[in-house]
Amino acid sequence: MKLATRNSDEWRVTSDVRKTRAAHSRHLSPVTRHSAFTLAEVLAAMLFLAIVIPVAVEALHVSALAGEVAARKGAAARIADRVLNESLVTTNWTGNVQNGTVSEGAIDFRWTLMPQNWPQAQNSVSPVNSMISMEMLTAQVTFQAQGKDYTVKLSTLANSPNQSGAMMSLR
Repeated sequence: MKLATRNSDEWRVTSDVRKTRAAHSRHLSPVTRHSAFTLAEVLAAMLFLAIVIPVAVEALHVSALAGEVAARKGAAARIADRVLNESLVTTNWTGNVQNGTVSEGAIDFRWTLMPQNWPQAQNSVSPVNSMISMEMLTAQVTFQAQGKDYTVKLSTLANSPNQSGAMMSLR
């Protein structure tokens, strides 16, 4: 019987053969293992996607609606400002409620101009203020975004056209 020591040549050859066989057996073994997902992992992933996808789609829908409403509110505010300015310059607001429609692109904006007496001007104790009749003009613009109606209101104060002469004489 022959004993091999670590320093002998026979030991090195035996050790190298074992390492080579171990390396080959890992790569060329007759029984190959395939890694795959289990049924439970697949079902858990499908459940997760069934919850996440509708939530993500709803979040996209809400953000799209918010963007559309914000853009149209800006346009509605510009229209309300234009209606108020035109009415103040032409002084055609001294009657009943006026309304109309303005189209910007494919979007229709319905506006209504409503004059109201301003009660703070009538309750004033000052003799000058009691002679002045102020009116509050409100321009209300309505528009649709994704099937819902939205409204923007813009108001300003103005002297009544029939009181403008009284204002001139007080100065």
